[in-house]
Amino acid sequence: QVQLVESGGGLVQPGGSLRLSCAASGTYLSINHMGWYRQAPGKQRELVASITRDGRTDYADSMKGRFTISRINAKNTVYLQMNDLKPEDTATYFCNGGIILTSGVYDPAWGQGTQVTVSS
Repeated sequence: QVQLVESGGGLVQPGGSLRLSCAASGTYLSINHMGWYRQAPGKQRELVASITRDGRTDYADSMKGRFTISRINAKNTVYLQMNDLKPEDTATYFCNGGIILTSGVYDPAWGQGTQVTVSS
């Protein structure tokens, strides 16, 4: 029913920047919060940043000042601008959305992930 599709990952040198995008498609009433998580090999998935429908943001401490999350509600899209990337930022980045289905049921949807590799 609902799909979240990420794009924008890739290989970047330390200190570089990337912008991730995540677009929602399908049939639903609305999207509450949207967020980005990441998972490195051998590690647990962790929150990177989240944003509410009215634009309130929250960041993991290690991303504050380097990453910026934003969204365009009319496009059902959330973005993650990542600056000053470090090798430890290497991970698969996943989009998450708090979807309200037409039935009224809350569906925490996930994207398939996009790989970010920071290496010289």
